Formats: sequence, C-alpha cells, structure tokens
Amino acid sequence: MQNLMQRALGDDWHKLPPALQAHYQYANSIETGHMDIEYPRWMQPALMLLRRFGALVDRSGKNVTTVVERHMEGERQRWHRTMTWPDGKTIPFNSLWIHAGGNRFIEFVNPALGLEMAVHVDSESRLHYQGVRFVIKLGCWLLPIPEWLALGHTTIIEHALSNNRFAMDFRLTHPLFGQVFRYAGEFQTN
Repeated sequence: MQNLMQRALGDDWHKLPPALQAHYQYANSIETGHMDIEYPRWMQPALMLLRRFGALVDRSGKNVTTVVERHMEGERQRWHRTMTWPDGKTIPFNSLWIHAGGNRFIEFVNPALGLEMAVHVDSESRLHYQGVRFVIKLGCWLLPIPEWLALGHTTIIEHALSNNRFAMDFRLTHPLFGQVFRYAGEFQTN
C-alpha cells in the first residue's frame, strides 16, 4: 500500500532520498532529534491560546529533545510529537494527516482545525510544503480560512543529511507581522 506522501508526490516520490522515504514510510515509526523553537515575544499570548486547541507549541528553546511517533490508521497518519526541555518540561503536539487529493494534505491539530498544504520535490531532492489555507471542519464540510486572516503562510523544507538523518525547517510568516513562528531541527530515522 502507498503511504500518504507517495500518493501526494506520485512519480516524484522516487526523487526523495532514503532518509525522507523512511520518514514517510507506510509503517509505524519512532524518530528522535532536537529542535530549535522560536517566535517573537509578543506572540506568547496567542500561542498559549492556540495551544489550548492543540495547535503549535507555546514555549521557545534551543536544542529541545524531540521524539516523533507516527502510525497509520488506514489511509490516515497520526503524529505524536513530544518535546522535552532541559528543565524537564514536556509538551506534546499531536496531529492527524489526511490526503486531500493531488499533491495536498490536511493536517488536523484537533477534530475541527486543520492546515491544508501542497508538497513538491525540488531539483535538489528537498521536500517543500506550501500552506494553501487553514480549514475548519464542520461535519463533512471544510470551511476555508485564508492564511493571511490567521497566522500567515506556512512553509516547510525537509532535506536529507545522510541515508538515515534529515533536517526540517517549519516557518509561519504573516504578510504584516513577518515571521511569527519557527521550529527547525534534525532527526534520525529508523
């Protein structure tokens, strides 16, 4: 069976290096790594509110130990991320991914709130995500929310460091306020 990324990328799946193919395999996995999490101080109240809805992380830090557990639920992927700071504070960040047709995914951070993203592989075998819109799920309907009306445009770039290590960089950039959130790090695949 094809994994979600294979479905979204089609023939371009084969352009991904082994570390990224392992990251998205159709199998349960646990990956470990470290991330830097940063945002402007004035974003703290908004992030604390968003955290109550399961979105993002409301604490910054450097070299934060991160464990990513992923498992398949039929055609969907469930992601459990656990970030642990040096002082022992732990914050989970969970989401559910579904294929939204073509090269698109929706990542739901709770049963109603999601982010639709499009993916492609560039000429250097890096995987790019581009935010399309935020969505609110009401029954079987998806209510679109333009990115500029919410947190801004999402970009994610992932690239291989070796056959079993990769780096990722997630950014939210608002057209008026600039970069409002970023997390980036390196991970070991299994």
